Amino acid sequence: MKKISIVIPTYNEEKNVRLISEEIKKVLQESCGSYDYEIIFIDNFSNDKTRDELVLLCHSDKHIKAIFNARNFGQFNSPYYGLTQSTGDCTILIVADFQDPVEMIKDFVREWENGYKIVIGIKVKSKENGIIYFFRSVYYALIKKMSQVEQIQHFTGFGLYDKEFIKVLQGLEDPTPYLRGIVAELGFARKELKYTQQKRRHGKSSNNFFKLYDAAMVGFTSYTKVGLRMATFIGFFFSIVSMLITLVYIGLKLLYWNEFNAGITPIIVGIFFFSSLQLIFLGVLGEYVLSINQRVMKRPLVIEEKRINF
Repeated sequence: MKKISIVIPTYNEEKNVRLISEEIKKVLQESCGSYDYEIIFIDNFSNDKTRDELVLLCHSDKHIKAIFNARNFGQFNSPYYGLTQSTGDCTILIVADFQDPVEMIKDFVREWENGYKIVIGIKVKSKENGIIYFFRSVYYALIKKMSQVEQIQHFTGFGLYDKEFIKVLQGLEDPTPYLRGIVAELGFARKELKYTQQKRRHGKSSNNFFKLYDAAMVGFTSYTKVGLRMATFIGFFFSIVSMLITLVYIGLKLLYWNEFNAGITPIIVGIFFFSSLQLIFLGVLGEYVLSINQRVMKRPLVIEEKRINF
């Protein structure tokens, strides 16, 4: 009997974990009754009662498993590690807050049975904050244009992955994995299914500006060179402009020595402009250096505190 693994990352989802497990089991029993299954929750150091709920769920159903992280390892490492711990013939990654439609599990499995090793969900609409969705759209469009590797717009990781692709993930030694880029770069031929992202059923999202910025920078530094190239080209361009302006000023001063009075305003403006430009690109360079530093250290994706039902 083939086996389906469902991986659900959690962080402060005490009101959602029982509901999501019940709905997933219902879909699996109604639409995928010929398959064995496991539901793996990987908790990223929740500080509410999520872990208490997961312990109860695991004790009541041996199909439900749980991994408790020793601390919060970030929004990318924890789901990725959960995928690598699955044992099914295929693995489905889904969020615990019901923003990913549970009923799409049967659609993923159907396309997997048709031969696709990767079946992913693509957001075409979202009931989340409209401003956030707009900025996500702009980011995806930019990263797609700037990257040398194909990028998948409005893909969050929600989807089904064959065990052959899971083996690829297990073999990668990347301490800061960006699943969305890895699927595009190293994944098999895939099927894309469109869906509307729902609102959270319970609780409040833990995402804030800094987490969203960090997520954007991981994708930017992992799959684009445009930041460094832009610094080079813009620096070269403005150095030529500066030389031309300098020559013009020298020429005007020599031709009109007494009449031409440049003053110190151009000097002050030039200093502040080029200083700010340098600081911006030092920041861009710093993001790349930070990305390199994290990869060189080769720290583990996750340190487990304990696991249940494995």
